Amino acid sequence: MKIAVFGATGGTGRQIVKQALLAGHEVSVLVRSPERLSEPSKSATILVGDVLDPVKVQATIAGVDAVFVSLGSRGDSPENTVSAGTKNIITAMQAEGAKRLVVVTSLGVGDSKNQVPLAFKLVMKTVMRKIMADKELQEQYVQASGLDWVIVRPGELSNDPPTGDYKFGTDSAITAGRVSRADVAEFVLRNLTDKKFLGQAVAIS
Repeated sequence: MKIAVFGATGGTGRQIVKQALLAGHEVSVLVRSPERLSEPSKSATILVGDVLDPVKVQATIAGVDAVFVSLGSRGDSPENTVSAGTKNIITAMQAEGAKRLVVVTSLGVGDSKNQVPLAFKLVMKTVMRKIMADKELQEQYVQASGLDWVIVRPGELSNDPPTGDYKFGTDSAITAGRVSRADVAEFVLRNLTDKKFLGQAVAIS
């Protein structure tokens, strides 16, 4: 299948691109800094630009079957990069007729606030307040999109190797434990064709 990945230079995005290519998918990515791509990702179709540029976003999505979003914000990014970028992606998907959208956010967003430790709740309300507000708006855009969407909410991310041993589901009892970015990517790609969690937000830990 042909897929687009946004956030391909981030830790989770790199894993999504790497695993998608290994699985034989055609991958297109939109990145500001191609030199930040990992070596395996360089065999993807690379477009240089910004997720806040609707024209570049639509060019990346043209002809794809599915879109994966693992956006983050950097120090030099506008505060609404994640939500505004996701809105551009949704608009482009609607224009291009692409339906499957899988978006990585975080436990602690939306109705999962009680699934994170108290200490992290305090951080969310202070240091990460603007970041979490951006992710809240991102999820709202996804949920209102009319697309075949899945939101994936990981717990504490690590760069550990893939284990295949992780918990996931819509059960609020799943709390924000440690999970590798490689395992998150494996689960994200599972949702390329799996319909079990369409229209739902899934915790992974």
